[in-house]
Amino acid sequence: MRLNHVALVCKDLEACEAFYAQVLGLAVVWRPDADNVYLSSGFDNLALHRGTPQPGGALDHIGFSVASADDVDAWHERLRGARVRIAAAPRTHRDGSRSLYCRDPEGTLVQLIFLPPQALTPGPGAAPSG
Repeated sequence: MRLNHVALVCKDLEACEAFYAQVLGLAVVWRPDADNVYLSSGFDNLALHRGTPQPGGALDHIGFSVASADDVDAWHERLRGARVRIAAAPRTHRDGSRSLYCRDPEGTLVQLIFLPPQALTPGPGAAPSG
């Protein structure tokens, strides 16, 4: 099993589409009507639906992987240049991963993260795969 997509309700659908497509580089793969747009990185899928977000939603953040720790820093500069709100500057975590957090136009927390191989190895007590 794998995650297929994350869906967000957006008050300003156009601003969110521009953020995910033009700033983060996801491709629009389907627009069935004026109130819905589906994007993909080729691995990650994101659905944006026009509507009024409900208070107290359960979503903490959306995480996108990058290829290297240096890419996190390069994204930081790119996001700052695009005047994206940075929620947490790049930092290296105990497992060697490196990440930053920013906000999309609706305030959704977005993480860009580099995960080194050791961070992807299941630890003791992890559920078996397959």
